[in-house]
Amino acid sequence: MGTFDRLKNRIGLVPNPVSAQTKQVHARIRGASASVSVCPYCAVGCSQIVYTKNGKIIDIEGNYESPISGGTLCPKGAATFGLLHSPLRETKVKYRAPYSDRWEEKPLAWAMERVAQLVKQTRDANYEETNEQGMTVNRTTAIGHMGGATLDNEENYLIKKLWTGGLGIVAVENQARI
Repeated sequence: MGTFDRLKNRIGLVPNPVSAQTKQVHARIRGASASVSVCPYCAVGCSQIVYTKNGKIIDIEGNYESPISGGTLCPKGAATFGLLHSPLRETKVKYRAPYSDRWEEKPLAWAMERVAQLVKQTRDANYEETNEQGMTVNRTTAIGHMGGATLDNEENYLIKKLWTGGLGIVAVENQARI
């Protein structure tokens, strides 16, 4: 036994100072699935990594492979996880009937069907096959669509095809700022 070993024994140093409890500690994202997403706030389009376990989001962080932000997020983007898990966040569909003074909770399936029916009713009631000069137009000007800043080019392309070619909506715009 060398001098150093005798000194370690005398002052109580053990060869491995890591406790069994410390050995059991690991990152909370260990074993989680990682999905690449886009920050929902502005038109910059910073990439985020969303970690999920058992169908629940457990962490969101900046994506270091992003050429846009290099893994950094602004204060809003960094707070995305808190937004999703805030006790103040509305998670149920709220509906207020015409002339009602109160909100009702409705199932999501009911809300989606209601929106689809109202779009169809409005389109059917205002659809023009030809204009005043007899030219074929196949359009409605009673409905418009405003896209969000976080939509990418592919999503905008599909929205444009569906709204204009599928439904005949001519007022289709995207408010992206870049």
